[in-house]
Amino acid sequence: MGINPKLIRSSGGVFEVVLEGELLWSKKGTGSFPPEESLLAAIKKKVKP
Repeated sequence: MGINPKLIRSSGGVFEVVLEGELLWSKKGTGSFPPEESLLAAIKKKVKP
Protein backbone atom coordinates (compact mmCIF):
# COMPACT_ATOMS: atom_id res chain seq x y z
CA MET A 1 0.00 0.00 0.00
CA GLY A 2 1.38 3.37 -0.99
CA ILE A 3 0.58 6.80 0.33
CA ASN A 4 -0.83 9.26 -2.19
CA PRO A 5 -0.63 12.74 -0.66
CA LYS A 6 -3.10 15.38 -1.79
CA LEU A 7 -2.78 19.12 -1.31
CA ILE A 8 -6.03 20.84 -0.47
CA ARG A 9 -5.57 24.56 -0.80
CA SER A 10 -7.02 26.82 1.86
CA SER A 11 -6.28 30.15 3.47
CA GLY A 12 -5.41 31.44 6.89
CA GLY A 13 -2.25 29.37 7.45
CA VAL A 14 -4.10 26.10 8.05
CA PHE A 15 -1.83 23.06 7.70
CA GLU A 16 -3.30 19.68 8.60
CA VAL A 17 -2.16 16.14 7.98
CA VAL A 18 -4.98 13.61 7.75
CA LEU A 19 -4.44 9.92 7.09
CA GLU A 20 -7.31 7.49 6.59
CA GLY A 21 -9.69 10.03 8.11
CA GLU A 22 -7.58 10.53 11.25
CA LEU A 23 -6.07 13.95 11.99
CA LEU A 24 -2.37 13.42 12.67
CA TRP A 25 -1.34 17.08 12.95
CA SER A 26 -3.01 20.47 12.91
CA LYS A 27 -0.99 23.67 12.69
CA LYS A 28 -4.19 25.54 13.54
CA GLY A 29 -4.55 23.49 16.72
CA THR A 30 -0.89 23.47 17.78
CA GLY A 31 0.29 26.79 16.38
CA SER A 32 3.29 25.21 14.65
CA PHE A 33 4.36 22.86 11.91
CA PRO A 34 5.13 19.31 13.04
CA PRO A 35 8.70 18.23 13.66
CA GLU A 36 9.54 15.99 10.71
CA GLU A 37 10.48 13.04 12.94
CA SER A 38 7.18 13.21 14.84
CA LEU A 39 5.11 13.38 11.69
CA LEU A 40 6.94 10.48 10.06
CA ALA A 41 6.57 8.38 13.23
CA ALA A 42 2.81 9.05 13.32
CA ILE A 43 2.47 8.08 9.65
CA LYS A 44 4.53 4.91 10.09
CA LYS A 45 2.47 3.93 13.14
CA LYS A 46 -0.75 4.32 11.15
CA VAL A 47 0.54 2.58 7.99
CA LYS A 48 1.93 -0.72 9.19
CA PRO A 49 3.42 -3.03 6.53
